[in-house]
Amino acid sequence: MSEWKAAARQWLSEDPDPATREELRAILTAGDEAQLSERFGARLEFGTAGLRGLLGAGPNRMNRAVVIRTTAGLAAYLLEHLPECTHRGVALGHDARRMSREFARDVAAVLAGAGIPVFAFGALATTPLVAFAVRELNAVGGVMITASHNPPEYNGYKVYWENGAQIVPPQDKGIAAAIAAVGPLASVALLPESVARNRRLLRPMPERVTEAYFKGVEALCLPVNGEPSVGVVYTPLHGVGGASVQRALGGVCRLSVVPEQAEPDGDFPTVRFPNPEEPGALDLALALARASEADVVLANDPDADRLAVALRHDGAWRQLSGNEVGVLLGHHLLTRSPGGGAERLVLTTIVSSPMLGVIARSLGVRYEETLTGFKWIANRAMELEQSNGARFVFGYEEALGYTAGTLVRDKDGVSTARLMVELVGRLKAQGRTLVDQLEALYRQYGYWVSQQHSVTLTGGDGMRRSADTMAGLRRRPPRSIGGSRVHAVRDYLRGVRTDMNEKTEKLSLPSSDVLSFELSGGSRVILRPSGTEPKLKYYFDLCEPLDARESFETGLQRARGRLRELMDDTLATAEATLRG
Repeated sequence: MSEWKAAARQWLSEDPDPATREELRAILTAGDEAQLSERFGARLEFGTAGLRGLLGAGPNRMNRAVVIRTTAGLAAYLLEHLPECTHRGVALGHDARRMSREFARDVAAVLAGAGIPVFAFGALATTPLVAFAVRELNAVGGVMITASHNPPEYNGYKVYWENGAQIVPPQDKGIAAAIAAVGPLASVALLPESVARNRRLLRPMPERVTEAYFKGVEALCLPVNGEPSVGVVYTPLHGVGGASVQRALGGVCRLSVVPEQAEPDGDFPTVRFPNPEEPGALDLALALARASEADVVLANDPDADRLAVALRHDGAWRQLSGNEVGVLLGHHLLTRSPGGGAERLVLTTIVSSPMLGVIARSLGVRYEETLTGFKWIANRAMELEQSNGARFVFGYEEALGYTAGTLVRDKDGVSTARLMVELVGRLKAQGRTLVDQLEALYRQYGYWVSQQHSVTLTGGDGMRRSADTMAGLRRRPPRSIGGSRVHAVRDYLRGVRTDMNEKTEKLSLPSSDVLSFELSGGSRVILRPSGTEPKLKYYFDLCEPLDARESFETGLQRARGRLRELMDDTLATAEATLRG
């Protein structure tokens, strides 16, 4: 306890924020050992996703002291590795969350104090717009203050490299080391805003950046002829996407915005969890859609880099999964125009549905999978563009993240909203819906069903048992799962694929503690530990062929039954492995 008290008092002596100082004094006065231990027994770790955590005092929380220290480390790293940062500068944006504006001001003050110019959006900005700005300005990087779809008690700090994509190794480790090397907070130079502006170290984001982004969105899409036919209900879920989506969809649809959720509000008063995947998050949008006879509901998460889609079909509304949206958009982009010229490329992650790969290969399009996270998709796309001259068409991950073309090197819920309206309109002109299109694709390429499942290993030894399960499955991989033969095992930690004849081949992806079991018919099971909690995460993908004469409902029920068998057998196998 005395150790945490001493750390807390030291923190108080440096903390620049009166609110978090008062919060910490109250904890010290109450002698709350649990709170002190939780806040000072660990610290937020900087990684490829930057920082994200609960707001509050202490190194294990998001606060002004952590943001200042993080930015000082980032500035040091940029000065060492990209010394031209002193004239190319950094793009900066923030969302509407609690403390986002204050954190952005601290970022600007620290970077300016290090002699690095900052191009800052004066108003709220979407994450894809900040990512776009990095390349449009030829900046050395970007910082976006956001916690994406987390609850209101959270905030975060996302970093982009000069290529407009989120950082990957070795940048993450290098920046983390530079943060650790920052001395007392008083040693960090913070240039006052007025001084920074006078010295041209704090500059407004040029209007041309925003204009270029929306011109790019328009260029991604086919022109709309005649009166808009598609009725759209849209919600930004109290986030910052409203103005951007309304501009992107202006004149191409009949747009209604959910009034209760239209304005940015970091308290997210109408939703418990501002994630469009969460049950209940779209209730207000669906209610408005029923009243307005809309064709489709679109929703962004609070920083507008994700997109959710729901639609009316046979008199009822259903929300599409991220895999369904990814397959629909990917197929649309690959088939709406001829594919002549450079080799076309689509990418997704190892835990997203393999169906897009089946479609791509049938169309002669290059397909690859990356580790989980859009940073890997964006960076791999650029590698293949540079090395092979490939033309990147589309990338997605199952957690509602999509991007089209090279406009933004990250997921973009604004431009893909525009593309979804285009697809809905194209199908409506044919008297069809997105569900009709999905069924047609399933009949052609097999009915693909995907399911995630997490198992929490309770008890003090949960992390050890999680590791033991992974180790046991590596030593003794099953020969079959759920009645399907295992053809090969991909071990992303060792970086090898091994078939059942013990023939091995090297995997090209970075090392990650993931096992993937390839099954008959293209189905698969993927398993990975959480890394931060005693939890094993399972991803199931199953392909069920559909007979042309059978009803879709019959095939659906059969596929779901097989998926249940696959899940049950996998969980039983993992449990048996743990028991030894």
